[in-house]
Amino acid sequence: MWPSSVCEIIYAKIACLFFKVKTTNPKKYCVRPNTGIVTPRSTCDVIVTMQAQKEAPADMQCKDKFLLQSVKTVDGTSPKDITADMFNKEAGHVVEECKLRVLYVSPPQPPSPVPEGSEEGSSPRGSVSENGNANGSDFTQAARGFTERPESQDKSAEARALISRLTEEKNNAIQQNSKLHQELELLKREGNKSRGGVSFVIVVLIGLLGIIMGYLMKKT
Repeated sequence: MWPSSVCEIIYAKIACLFFKVKTTNPKKYCVRPNTGIVTPRSTCDVIVTMQAQKEAPADMQCKDKFLLQSVKTVDGTSPKDITADMFNKEAGHVVEECKLRVLYVSPPQPPSPVPEGSEEGSSPRGSVSENGNANGSDFTQAARGFTERPESQDKSAEARALISRLTEEKNNAIQQNSKLHQELELLKREGNKSRGGVSFVIVVLIGLLGIIMGYLMKKT
C-alpha cells in the first residue's frame, strides 16, 4: 500500500568490515544486499524495500526492527568469505551491533484548491459574514447564476413535459387494456348463450319430427 525504501550508509574508516543485516519480519522486507564487505574509507548502500501492504495500520505504529551487525576482517577478503559463524558472539567474535526501528510516515496531504478569481493574499469569497449571517452578495450571485442558465432550465422543463406525457400514455394504455378484457368477457358470455340456444332449438325440432313421424305411422 505504501512501498518505501530505506538507505543506510555504512562507513569504514580504518579496517575492513563484514556486515550483515537482519530483520524481525523477513517476509515483509527485501534487503539488498543483506551481507557484504566495506573497505577502509568507503561506503556501501543497503536498500530496504517494504512489500506492498493491503491496508495501513490504524495507529500507524510498527514493531518491526532491523539489526546491523559488523565484524572486523583483514584486507584481501571478499564477500564470499562471509559465514554465519563470524557474527556469533558465543564463538568469541567481537560483533558490533546497531538496532534500527521502523517508523511509518504518513503521506503528505495535497494542498487545498484555491478558488478561481481569488487574489493572492485575500481570503476566498466568503459565504458567512463576521456576525455569522450569510452575505447577501452570495445569494445574489447564486440567483444570477440560475437566471443566466436558460438552457439548463429549458432542458429540465422538456424533461418534465416528457415524463408527464409518458405517464399519461401509460395510464391510457392501462385503461384500454382493461376495456379489452371486459369486451372479451362479454363475447365469451354471448357465445355460450348462443350455443345453448341453438342446442335447445335442435331438441325441439327433433321432438316435433318424432311426433309427426308417429302420427304418420299411425295413419298408415
